[in-house]
Order: sequence, then structure tokens, then C-alpha cells
Amino acid sequence: MKTVHTSVMVEEVLAYLEPGRDDSLFLDCTLGEGGHTEAFLTRFPRLRAVGLDADEDILSRARERLSPLGDRFRGRHGWFDEFLQSYPLTERPDRILLDLGISSYHYDRSGRGFSFGAPEPLDMRLSPESGESAADILARRDEKELARIFYSYGEERYSRRIARAVVEERRKGRIGTARDFASLVWNAVPAGYRRGRIHPATRSFQALRIAVNRELERLEAALPAAVELLPSGGRIGVISFHSLEDRRVKTFFREKSGVCTCPPEAPVCRCGAVKVVEILTRRAVKPGPAECERNPPSRSARLRVAEKV
Repeated sequence: MKTVHTSVMVEEVLAYLEPGRDDSLFLDCTLGEGGHTEAFLTRFPRLRAVGLDADEDILSRARERLSPLGDRFRGRHGWFDEFLQSYPLTERPDRILLDLGISSYHYDRSGRGFSFGAPEPLDMRLSPESGESAADILARRDEKELARIFYSYGEERYSRRIARAVVEERRKGRIGTARDFASLVWNAVPAGYRRGRIHPATRSFQALRIAVNRELERLEAALPAAVELLPSGGRIGVISFHSLEDRRVKTFFREKSGVCTCPPEAPVCRCGAVKVVEILTRRAVKPGPAECERNPPSRSARLRVAEKV
């Protein structure tokens, strides 16, 4: 099977999440086409893995790719936060990975409007059968809520102008395709903004996708559940691709590392900080120059790893 997506920082992830035992269990919470899991099962021949994905289509591709590894791999359909919060297996994983990036498959092959250059339905759901689509959100949210989504999830400076343009445009009819929405954003922002290094709709598309899939909510629920699930000495690695995700991972690891969060003027600690994890990456690990040149989408990737104590 020819894969569409190139997994990022594979060697770095393998080094930080090397199994504590040869026959332990590796949990890939965001399987995609299975690149990281394939690397782990190939490098560590007695390791077993469970891979999760909310998208049945991409999960079937991963199962096909990993079929030569036999029963060492098990694929599960579902959202990682829900799986971790109601963990259904009897064996606890020794290593957990969350790669929060969106697979190239979704941009190139899914037909769900992730790419703003495509005349595809503006859907953006990773699990197509669940929740509202991106087009639904544009059609139903009021102007204030739309502006909040674009600003909070996309850090879009022209969020109010774009929200106003959406409300005006939808009076004429539904904003139904990715290309329609990209064109709307293009026309809504100042001319100078269009000459930036990224397409002016990039942040708005990110914001819509995050809102549709509840990505930040799922991450915030998954992190404590994952750490709770790990045994002592178990490790969790998280790859993020934008500051909203990375900031949450960094803050969570810091809080769980026992750092006191009381104000400096407090005479005694009242926050009750308890050390639960040891942070293994003092700074986020970034891909090297060679990988960035070979795989440009990897440039924004950041890896953080912690070990449960």
C-alpha cells in the first residue's frame, strides 16, 4: 500500500519512547496511516501495539499496512480521549504516543474540505458520522461566537471581519465548500494581509477544524487520563503542531512535575503540588534541518515527553 502521510520525528520518538520491556504494550492514540506504530513494531520485535483512530477510512489503511505484523497490532476505532477515560483493556500500556497533527491523507484524499484550494464539501470531521460539520457551524453560529472561534482557535487577528463576512454571505445561501469559505476569507481581510507567507484563510480553517473535532477539549481530557493509566516508569510523548496544543501540553507536564504554582508572595505553598511525572524534554524537541527539507509540514512539529514517577 502506498502511504500518503509521512510521520514526523520518527527517530526522536523511538529514542524517547523506547519500551521499558521487550514485550510491553505501546498505545498509539492517533494512528493515522500507522507510520509511528510500524516503526516501533519493526524496531522492537517483541513489542505489541494498539492503535486508535476516529476515522474508519484511515484506520482501514493502517490495518492493511500493518497486517504483516500479525497479532502484534490491534486497531481500534474511536476518539483517544474517550478510549483513555474508559480504558477497555486489561493490560496497561508502557508507552503512549499522541501525534496531534492532521494526516496528509485528510488533506489529499478524504474529500472533506480540509484544504482551502479544493471544491469539496466543507465538512472537516475526522469522524464523518459525528457532530456538526464546518459548514453547519458557519450556518448556525451567531457573529460573536464565530469571531470567538476564529480568534481563540486560530489566533486570527481579523476574526471579527471574517465573522461579519460569514453572516452577510450566508444570507445569500449556505457556504458549502472549502473553496467558497477560502474565497470569503480572502475578500474579507485587508489586501496587505493576503501577501503574507501563508494563505489568509489558513488560521480560519485551523480554527474551524479545531471547533468541529473539539481537538483542544479532547487533548485536555486525554492528558490526565493517559498519565493515570501509565504504570510507574511509563512514558507519554505528545507531538503538537501549533502553539495552542503545545502550550497545553507544556503547562500540564509542568503542573504534574510538582512545580509550585502559588504566587511568589505566598508565605506557604497552598496549591498542593505533587510530583507525578519527570519531564524528559527540558525544551520541546524539534525536527532537524534535513527532515524539514525532506518533509516541509514537519517544520512546526514539537515533541514533549514525560515519565511517570
